[in-house]
Amino acid sequence: MGRMENAQTSAEVERTSSTSTTSAPATKTSDTAEKATKTTRTRKSTAGKTTRTRKAAAKLPSTTAVGETPAQTLPVTEPGQFGRVNVLDITPGEERSIYPARVELGEPFKVTAQVFIEGRTKVGATLIVRNPRGKEMERVPMTCVNKGLDRWAAELKCGERSDVKPWDPEFAAVKRQLGEWTVTVEGWEDTYASWLHDARIKVKVNDDVENALDSGAELLARWAVDKDAKLNAEERKTLKEAAKTAADRALSPEERLAAADNAAIEALHETNPLRDGISPSAPQRFKVERPTSSFAAWYQFFPRSEGAYVDQATGKIVQGTLKTSVSGLERAKAEGFDVVYLPPIFPIGVTNRKGRNNSLVAGPDDPGSPFGIGSSIGGHDTVDPLLGTMDDFKALVAKAHELGLEIALDFALQCSPDHPWVKAHPNWFRTKPDGTIAFAENPPKKYQDIYPIDFNADMPGIEKEVERIMSLWIEAGVTIFRVDNPHTKPVRFWQDVIAAVTKKHPEVLFLAEAFTRPGMMRALSYVGFTQSHCYFPWRNTKEELSEYLLETNGDDGYYQHNTFWPTTPDILTAYIRDNGIAGHAVRAVLAAMGSPSWGIYNGYELIENKQRPGFEEQIDNEKYEVKVRDWDSAKKFGIAELLASLNRIRHEHKAAFGYHNVTILPSNDPSILAFARHTPAELTGTGKAETLIVVVNLDGHNAHQDEIHFEMPDFDVDPAEGAHLRDELTGREFDWKWDNFVSLAPWADVAHIFTVVR
Repeated sequence: MGRMENAQTSAEVERTSSTSTTSAPATKTSDTAEKATKTTRTRKSTAGKTTRTRKAAAKLPSTTAVGETPAQTLPVTEPGQFGRVNVLDITPGEERSIYPARVELGEPFKVTAQVFIEGRTKVGATLIVRNPRGKEMERVPMTCVNKGLDRWAAELKCGERSDVKPWDPEFAAVKRQLGEWTVTVEGWEDTYASWLHDARIKVKVNDDVENALDSGAELLARWAVDKDAKLNAEERKTLKEAAKTAADRALSPEERLAAADNAAIEALHETNPLRDGISPSAPQRFKVERPTSSFAAWYQFFPRSEGAYVDQATGKIVQGTLKTSVSGLERAKAEGFDVVYLPPIFPIGVTNRKGRNNSLVAGPDDPGSPFGIGSSIGGHDTVDPLLGTMDDFKALVAKAHELGLEIALDFALQCSPDHPWVKAHPNWFRTKPDGTIAFAENPPKKYQDIYPIDFNADMPGIEKEVERIMSLWIEAGVTIFRVDNPHTKPVRFWQDVIAAVTKKHPEVLFLAEAFTRPGMMRALSYVGFTQSHCYFPWRNTKEELSEYLLETNGDDGYYQHNTFWPTTPDILTAYIRDNGIAGHAVRAVLAAMGSPSWGIYNGYELIENKQRPGFEEQIDNEKYEVKVRDWDSAKKFGIAELLASLNRIRHEHKAAFGYHNVTILPSNDPSILAFARHTPAELTGTGKAETLIVVVNLDGHNAHQDEIHFEMPDFDVDPAEGAHLRDELTGREFDWKWDNFVSLAPWADVAHIFTVVR
């Protein structure tokens, strides 16, 4: 070797054992240490290299064995065994290590973990994101968010968001990104940070400076050739030059330290760190689902009411059909919705048919409830002839796809007494001691027109039949099933059915209409229900809404995707009844902005808010009759226009919507609720942070004023500049600082929906 390298080695041998954390082992390594060195993937020995390598080494500090040995990557051969750095308590966690968390393709989410090591050595943490084929897609640096608890966190996404529909040719590329991704937390010893902390102090107080700076030079030289750091040529050059300067004893200690302590090196430490003793966690699984699995806007209408009219000659109502239902599709499209949800379109039974307002006796012209499924004509695999034919249904689906709308079909697993199953499979129903089949009950409610299914005698047979029927409708173009009351059927039944259906058709989604206990709702989510109806309609006060927004958009959102509906054919709350147009506007804003998934039952635009006495549902309910509506009158209420605006805002600022990014903003007035959605710039796909601020007056009758606190740094806003906001509902612009006055009145603006434009 050249004279320079020999001279440097001589100086290194003279060092004392009190050096700060360094990056290489002793000069004369033992065979064992030498083998360990070869297995350390962050370092290369210079011994025995070519002449070219020796010449390079002459210009840089030696990377051979001097000082302390860097942390090694320890083999982990059994579950529960720790690595060199300790990684614990990863969130979100998997229930029983079986059910992975669920996210939509490209949806931002957060992973946290405890990462620590013994003593005062500093650590770092990185998320390694791999696709379903095991390919590393991204490394995401984690940030220590709670030093006292060693809690590290990072936001990330799996894949890129897409608006591609299942029937589009481009969906094949989207489909390849779906499935189980993994995220591994890698803890590692942060040798650079540990060294820098001590070196700054030593240079400042002139204590053991030479050892400290020589150690830093060696660390930088090792970093420059580290494969794991994934450095490009320019970055390697930066580190090598810094190492050379740090080793130059002709310079002052301050100049030598500055070579390793500057913005360029710090930037590399952030993006391409030297990671010693890498200690990976067990991979955390995430089920990545297709577009619309989280972010969706639903619109429900009854085909038999679309295009219905009163025959002037007879005074009787002529019901609509699948052909006339195109008007419903066009209305949904005009209002900006993505999914059209149809109630059951199957033949309706005659025996015990319900009349208007759920009366026990039907009149001669009463159409019955579409949930009383099945007649002599057919069951769940048949289109009600009064609506049309299977070809008519396929034509409706084709029109929906032309408009960019998905069709969701209600699947109510129950039968009228006239359903073909009653004769073909009597063991699928429960019989009373007197031999009669028991109708459905939820005391005090009784459903005499419905026979519930008994799963105890032949669950495999029922599963096979349901799979056949769902496949039939999928072939007809259905991409989503809204399942009626799934919590009244065995969870295992749904687990088997959904697994069988999605194995053949992974694009198919399932919505659970389950108003029940948390455990059952969670179990249904585990077995494949992509979204779920929830208790949003009954969360009306500021306290209730604040809690529910955080519950929906928190850790529960990794499993249960709540969809917010202000009303349904089964739900009309006192708040909607009592607060008129303003109340409808308030609940629409809360639903559209409060959850990535929301829905509207048609007639909302017409302020249909009269309750059936004693029940939280509409009088003259569409479940039991055909509705003739005057859609031209919707203009005077302004709700249809509002719905279109809300969906426009959602689509224009889609990056702000996920089940994990809501913050409640502090305010004082009990009728003013403020919350924000925020996605940092690196996760939006545009390079610009996306922030929505929603302020709502919950009082449908009175004006309220309040002061909203906006913690600017939490939303990537520079306090020196403040935030410039645009109200997406009105176009007005505002400037916000820390505390901001708002005034909302039900006869003017019930809400602000601000975007941060700078």
